[in-house]
Amino acid sequence: MTLRLAAVVGPTGVGKTDLALSLARALAGEIVSVDSRLLYRGMDIGTAKPTAAQRAAVPHHLLDVADPDEIWSLGRFRQAVMESVRQIYGRGRLPILVGGTGQYMTAVLDGWTPPSAPADPELRREAETFAHEHGPAALHDRLRDVDPEAAARIDPRNLRRVIRGLEVARASGGPRRALPRRSAVPFEAVRVGLSLPRSELYARLDARLDRMLADGFVEEVRGLMARGCGRHLPSMSAIGYRQLAAYIEGEMTFEQALARVRQATHRYVRQQANWFRADDPRIRWFKPGPGYEAEVLAYVRAALEAPLTPHPSPAERERGQE
Repeated sequence: MTLRLAAVVGPTGVGKTDLALSLARALAGEIVSVDSRLLYRGMDIGTAKPTAAQRAAVPHHLLDVADPDEIWSLGRFRQAVMESVRQIYGRGRLPILVGGTGQYMTAVLDGWTPPSAPADPELRREAETFAHEHGPAALHDRLRDVDPEAAARIDPRNLRRVIRGLEVARASGGPRRALPRRSAVPFEAVRVGLSLPRSELYARLDARLDRMLADGFVEEVRGLMARGCGRHLPSMSAIGYRQLAAYIEGEMTFEQALARVRQATHRYVRQQANWFRADDPRIRWFKPGPGYEAEVLAYVRAALEAPLTPHPSPAERERGQE
C-alpha cells in the first residue's frame, strides 16, 4: 500500500499553521516544517514560528535545528524532510508537511534532486562584490549568459539564488546539466491549499507585522546582530530581518524600513503564487473562514483513504502542450 501524507501550502500569513494543528490533532499527525527560515534558532518573531504552546500540543519537526550562520542547501533540507517523514511513518502517525517556501515544498513533493555542486567561496566573494558595485540586475545578466533557463526561474533580486545558479552552472559545465533531476517520491500527498483575496491577505500581513513589532521584532534582530549575524548571511535575507538590520545600522529610518518590509512581503506573496498555482489540479483550495477546518478535515480524511488520481505537474502539463 502506498504511503500517504498531507501537505498544507499557500502564501505566508494565510493561516497554514492553525490549519495544520487542527489536522494533526484530528488525524494523529505530526507537523514537518517545510520553510527555509523556521529551521534557524533565535529567528522566532519575524518568521512567525509556531509558539511553545503550539509545539507542545503537536510534535513539530525541522524547527530550531540550525544556527543562523549555518548554510543549509536545498538538497540537505530535502533529505532532512524525508528523514522526518520516515520517522513519523515508523511511529504509525501521519506526516503533515506545512510551508510556504515554494521551491522547498516542490523539491519534496515532486522529487526534485538539486544539482550537486559544491560551494565556491571565491566565486561567491567575486559575485557579491560585482553585485554591490553594479547592482543585482547586472549579476542576473551574467547568469542569463551562462544559463538562460535558470535565469528565467530566478528573481534577479534574490541575490543568494542568483549566485547559487552561477555556482551550479560553473560546476556542471553548462545549463542543461545544471537543471534539477527528478527522483521517485516514496509517498502520495494530499495537497491542501489556502487562499484569500490579495487585498485581504495584504491587510492581514500588515497587521501581523504590527504584532511582530510589538512582540519585539526589532530587539530580536538587534540580538542576532550582536551575536555576529550580519546581513550577508542567507538566514538574514528573510523578509524583515535585512530591512530592520539596515535601520539598526543607520542606513534608513524606521519608517523606511517598515515600508520596505511591507513591500517585500507583498512581493513575496505574488512570487508564492507562481509555485502554488490556482490551476494546479493536485491542490484542493480552500478559503479560510469560520468553521472551514471541518470541511478541510473531511476532504483530507476521504482523500487519505481513497486512491489518489495521478495528476501531472504544471511543468509536465506545459511540456505536453508543446
